[in-house]
Amino acid sequence: MNFKPELVKKIKDYFGLNIYETKVWLALISKGVASAGEIAEMSEVPRSRTYDVLESLEKMGFAIVKIGKPVKYMAVKPTLVVEKLKSNTMNEAKEKVEQLSNLKSTQEYSELETLHRDGIAPVNQNELSGAIRGKNNIFSHVREILENASKSVIICTSASDLEDKSRIFLPLIERLNKSNVSLKIALSGEDADVAKVSKKFNIKAKKINVTGRFFIADASQVLFMLSNGVVNTANQNSDEEDIGIWINSEFFGNAMASMFDLAYKGAK
Repeated sequence: MNFKPELVKKIKDYFGLNIYETKVWLALISKGVASAGEIAEMSEVPRSRTYDVLESLEKMGFAIVKIGKPVKYMAVKPTLVVEKLKSNTMNEAKEKVEQLSNLKSTQEYSELETLHRDGIAPVNQNELSGAIRGKNNIFSHVREILENASKSVIICTSASDLEDKSRIFLPLIERLNKSNVSLKIALSGEDADVAKVSKKFNIKAKKINVTGRFFIADASQVLFMLSNGVVNTANQNSDEEDIGIWINSEFFGNAMASMFDLAYKGAK
């Protein structure tokens, strides 16, 4: 049976299978119950490999061995496979999070910190700058620099962007307010959207006619985006191709903060 190459590729990627496992599983689903020989013929996978592949699929929960002789295999319903994979993924993620949470208490982590602090060529923190690629990486860095702010924080972005990232910004803004950090937020977008976000975050955001997206902590650390954050439907990967530029410089940070203040004072 000839399966469409695109289908084989998609199923392979979705379910984390190799090419032989994908073809054998598709053949088994099509047949329902089949012997290794029948599956080899349908999937065009070498018969010598089909036995191993079927055993692998059985261990992963994609197939079940039918009791009786000759040995035959039954396909597990795709919905059950999806639920099993979801459960496995959640369990693995939970275990990984626990490992990372406990990492800071290890001797190895202490050695990493020591190496970073006392390396052969110590880094001058006042001369740091870098490009950060991908939304998750960018906003992880945004959270880090804003959480460590002790005096002031400036946030300039769109109302929709702030709402989309509410999981990050709601607790962050709450902590900043409790720490008495000066907080200025300017948002672009429709008046109704700005008002909605202000109410949701319990903040006094000003509407500003600036489409830039940047964050400033203590007038020294600046992170600004090189795109507007709107996903290009013609390029599904554009969401991951966002680039942020981080600069740690009091000279540049003060200049950016001063220019922001001029626009902020004139905003409503």
